[in-house]
Amino acid sequence: MTLFDTHCHLMDEQFSDDVDLVIQGARAAGVKYIVVPAIDVVTARRAIAIAERYEGVYAAVGIHPESAKDVPACDFDEVERLAAHQKVVAIGEIGLDYYWDAAPRPEQQAVLRRQIELAKRVDLPIIIHNRESTKDVVDVLRDAGAAEVGGVMHCFNETLDVAEKCMALGFYISFGGPVTFKKAEDVREVAAQIPDDRILIETDSPYLSPHPFRGKRNEPARVRLVAEQIAQVRGVDVDVLAAQTTANALALFRGVKPYGE
Repeated sequence: MTLFDTHCHLMDEQFSDDVDLVIQGARAAGVKYIVVPAIDVVTARRAIAIAERYEGVYAAVGIHPESAKDVPACDFDEVERLAAHQKVVAIGEIGLDYYWDAAPRPEQQAVLRRQIELAKRVDLPIIIHNRESTKDVVDVLRDAGAAEVGGVMHCFNETLDVAEKCMALGFYISFGGPVTFKKAEDVREVAAQIPDDRILIETDSPYLSPHPFRGKRNEPARVRLVAEQIAQVRGVDVDVLAAQTTANALALFRGVKPYGE
């Protein structure tokens, strides 16, 4: 079985002491590919450094909405420069977050729009964070022409109608640990209905660990639990789900090289 964790923050300080062991555990679980999304310029450099060390590990660079307050112009320039690295496969994690409101909403939207334009220039897909900002996220993606590059709606937790609007813009829908939570029937119902060629899986490590590890540090090896849950609700074998989501991720992240080549 080959699994692809499309969203895993290996550059987080929670992995600073044992990233080698975490990667080994992922390999043992069948996880051959991992994308490490940054949240700002500092973590973008860290993500690239980790990607350089491991086969099958890639980076995404971008400015998260929680880092969107008073972003200097030089940071956007640096993100664009880093995007040229051979192991950078996306611009992200970018988007809107109205739960924490760490930056004024108009400022978050401006930062998102600017990075969508950046993604167009460097011809990379985008990784979208959305928390309590769904209407504005969809509006910005549509109005800014994000369909030109496409991307993924990370850790999807919305309705099928929202998923369909995002897919119409060329986006994939990715599910993480919350799909395994006992009270997540609505999320599982959506996961059951996403078209085969639009579904992805992730961990969002070190956050959102799936059941039965909820509340503990998450790791990329646990993307297998996400795959097993989604396979169950879709009525397919987990090997089939793993193969489909890996093929989808490889289609999205065009810079990823086949493992072992």
